[in-house]
Amino acid sequence: QVQLAESGGGLVQAAGSLRLSCAASGGTFSSYNMGWFRQPPGKDREFVAGISRYGGSTDYAESVKGRFTISRDNAKNTMSLQMNSLKPEDTAVYYCVAKRSSYSQWIKYSWANYDYWGQGTQVTVSS
Repeated sequence: QVQLAESGGGLVQAAGSLRLSCAASGGTFSSYNMGWFRQPPGKDREFVAGISRYGGSTDYAESVKGRFTISRDNAKNTMSLQMNSLKPEDTAVYYCVAKRSSYSQWIKYSWANYDYWGQGTQVTVSS
């Protein structure tokens, strides 16, 4: 059983930056593709970014490309999301997800197909 714990959310002004972290415990971290989803208020949950088991491939939603950077440290069992040039529309609860994989490349899944989910961390961007 893997536990995921997000941290780093908060309130920031537009154009500012935040760094989210996801700490994993209870499993072999490098066995999992990792990702971030978010759910804006009143909207559906959406994919934000993903990273393969050893960090060799990444994927981003079009809305965050060039502004967000996903990374992982398998030695520390952590994943991060550096968010720059934040916009009010980035306001959401951000969730860390994990999917066990036998492949080295990133594979995108829908929310329900991940194996583990964090509790979420709130990010609020004021205009």
